[in-house]
Amino acid sequence: MTTPDVPARNKAALAPLRAAQYNYQPEAVRAALGQVFRPDAVVRLATPFEDLDGPEGLYQQAYAPLQQAIPDLERRDTIVIAGPDPEGAQWVGCCGYYTGTFVRPWLDIPPTGHQVAMRFHEFYRMVDGQVVELRALWDIPELMLQAGAWPMAPSLGREWQVPGPATQDGLVLGPRDAARAERSLQLVLDMLAGLSRHASGGVAAMQLEQYWHPRMSWYGPSGIGTGRGIAGFRHWHQIPFLNGMPDRQGTGGKGEFFAEGNYVAVSGWPNMRATITGDGWLGIAPAGQKITMRSLDFWRCEQGLIRENWVLVDLLHVYRQVGVDVLARMREFNKARTLQAWGSPGPDSIEE
Repeated sequence: MTTPDVPARNKAALAPLRAAQYNYQPEAVRAALGQVFRPDAVVRLATPFEDLDGPEGLYQQAYAPLQQAIPDLERRDTIVIAGPDPEGAQWVGCCGYYTGTFVRPWLDIPPTGHQVAMRFHEFYRMVDGQVVELRALWDIPELMLQAGAWPMAPSLGREWQVPGPATQDGLVLGPRDAARAERSLQLVLDMLAGLSRHASGGVAAMQLEQYWHPRMSWYGPSGIGTGRGIAGFRHWHQIPFLNGMPDRQGTGGKGEFFAEGNYVAVSGWPNMRATITGDGWLGIAPAGQKITMRSLDFWRCEQGLIRENWVLVDLLHVYRQVGVDVLARMREFNKARTLQAWGSPGPDSIEE
């Protein structure tokens, strides 16, 4: 059983890292990572980073290069919630974005010279006030789009800087109300069970109107985009998704769901498997490729319905599984920009 103050203590334990990343100074961030993480913590980050060597690997391979590209790097959280999953593991979930002036290439994404924003969903599993596991998705395609360098199929939904909660209450404070959290969680679980009935009963069986607010917003990852209302959700995400992967299924049970207040999160890694068939998906040819998906999600419930849903999917990992290196494609498409930025070499220096 979780006492109400455990989630609050875990959020407080994570606060020094969030504060250090807001006023980003490299050594302060490095020290905060060492304070908040266990040295042997499991660190899982989006493609192309994958599993990193604890907090020091996270700093050296991810944060340090990002801050070199964006010297005034700043973290802004829009949702911070905490609670236990069905197995009793304690999680803190953070949604927000990294922002600053993009002045040097990062992952070979061309810099813009302007302020950029990259959304993150980060899930921290806590034991005795320290992080023992991180699962994090950074919306790297979002930076490519802002740089005019996205090399894959265009998004069906709206691409923009995804907002925080409409109610401006995503930084959940105070003791955890277990009963309220359970009501929110059950609503989301019932909705997901309804989605699974599509295979046998079609759209009507999902009973979307029973779970989703008529003014819902579904904030998908860059490469898919945002859909407004049930119609927007269906047209710009669900219909293409189901047509391309009709056999999609979760990887098991309730997964690592947790909830606080009106907010629910899931941290599966991966939490879905599917076969790309039918019409294909995101421009990927339907050649029967089997894939898994990493999706870290937040939902906000309002008066017994889901009003907002923030979704990040590791799309670069999806493409990699079918043999497409998105970053390599981006480099090829943007060679000319690189040559212009650094001075075009003479013909003898260009490799065949």
